[in-house]
Amino acid sequence: MKAKYEMLFTGAGGQGVILCSIILAEAAFLTGKNVAQSQSYGPEARGGLCRAELVIDEAKIVYPKVTHADFLLALTQASLDKYGPGVPADAMIVMDSSLQAPENLGSGNVVALPILYTASKVVGNVLTANIVSAGAIDALLGIAPGALLEQAMRMHIPWGTEAMNLLALGEGSKLGAAARRAARQ
Repeated sequence: MKAKYEMLFTGAGGQGVILCSIILAEAAFLTGKNVAQSQSYGPEARGGLCRAELVIDEAKIVYPKVTHADFLLALTQASLDKYGPGVPADAMIVMDSSLQAPENLGSGNVVALPILYTASKVVGNVLTANIVSAGAIDALLGIAPGALLEQAMRMHIPWGTEAMNLLALGEGSKLGAAARRAARQ
């Protein structure tokens, strides 16, 4: 993992992108890193655009908001269209594979993963897209060891959903690891 990440998580309200950012923040905190997480919703909380910001740093965080994003997660076309063009050229963009990258996308470092498909068809519940995303992002960026990521996830999921969410986390990790291997070749 790099010493510092400034990350944006975007999608529609109800997709759990905010919880994804919270789980990754918790995992980074458990490794001893400093974290600052914030979120915002559109005017219609469920279904409208939502965005979360996460700053992870080995040093003291002096400003808790993202100023130079080096990572963007986009789970809807509207969120990719709105936030994608604004990311710096050196940022990594992880988008659901069902989306179309806009021509004016800010970065050429785009990873398209079947996050929503994996959540709905492999795990069996589209509401686990956030956990699939967390596993994939961690596998791509190395934010925390798997055991700490799992611990962070367990701290924030509803009781009784552990097995389903562990499956989602594992499937996301597989997606991210496969993308990381493909990028090296």
